[in-house]
Amino acid sequence: MTDTIFTPWSLGGVELANRVVMAPMTRNRADAEGVLPDSAVDYYRQRAGAGLIVSEASQPSVEAQGYPGTPGIHTDAQQAQWAKVADAVHEAGGRIYIQLMHTGRVGHPSVRPTNSPQLAPSVVRADLEVETINRTVEPCPEPREMTLDEIAQTIEDHVGAAERAIAAGADGVELHGANGYLLHQFLSPGTNQRTDEYGGSPENRARFVLEVARAVAARIGADRVGLRLSPGGKFNDMRDRGNEDTYLALVQELAHEPLAYLHTLRGRTSTLHEELRRLWPSTYVINTGYGGSSELDEVRPILESGQADLVSVGRLFISNPDLVARWRHGIDRAEWDEDTFFFGDDRGYTDYPSSNSNH
Repeated sequence: MTDTIFTPWSLGGVELANRVVMAPMTRNRADAEGVLPDSAVDYYRQRAGAGLIVSEASQPSVEAQGYPGTPGIHTDAQQAQWAKVADAVHEAGGRIYIQLMHTGRVGHPSVRPTNSPQLAPSVVRADLEVETINRTVEPCPEPREMTLDEIAQTIEDHVGAAERAIAAGADGVELHGANGYLLHQFLSPGTNQRTDEYGGSPENRARFVLEVARAVAARIGADRVGLRLSPGGKFNDMRDRGNEDTYLALVQELAHEPLAYLHTLRGRTSTLHEELRRLWPSTYVINTGYGGSSELDEVRPILESGQADLVSVGRLFISNPDLVARWRHGIDRAEWDEDTFFFGDDRGYTDYPSSNSNH
């Protein structure tokens, strides 16, 4: 009998070869213009054995960038390089969604040529240290509260970036509503203290994410849009507790016009995760998060028990470009080198060998 994890799955309008998703992972290899290096084409091609690749987070506008070295998807040059990536993945038999991320209050103005301030739902500074354009470390600056015009522009920026992603040949986009970035900041009462239509109640806190998702879906098709959430997540100084009603309000609304998938991070299951799974009418993806590596014996039961339709795995794909084949054939996995996760050259990026070279 074939393991569920190795069986195909229909996602939106495309067929995935298996149920394993390569989770989005920032690698900070893009140049000062937000353009990926040529080696990124090889990096993603090597990992096309995943059922679906979700790319590293990519900013939909200049203002959305918070870190040095992250790619964008808002200029012609950026789009052209993403097109090479998408072509390479497809030629290798894979599928790829490009993740769109606005960092909101997290980041440093020096990484943007405009030196514009960090934008956020409210003036709540993140108690973090962040990297500057010179790779020095400074405290996260106090953000500026977004105006209604800036909210509307940010929604349109996501739509424009999604259009570019599809034009580049990507199979879809993932909206990053997790890990303490802008969409997550709107969902959490700890970072969203607004008193207008974008804050104050569960429905209002969910409004911005809902409007982004609906606008992007209207432009490129709901079956090409995924959404990532991290209910209860603490990453990036988030205090995401006591707002389960916000996530329920969001998912109940989106369920009427389901996206391609809902992608949730969870260290362990909760009644909220179970309820989101029950409410969600299309593909449901679980990522076990930062609690350790997602070994086969840990993720297989998630699918076998029906907790999710797909499982996403991060760091193991860095050092094992052919992770699914290794799992399928019982081949030992390679260890990763954390010193090369962020920044640097091709070492620790495209030089991890495939097991196929030895078998």
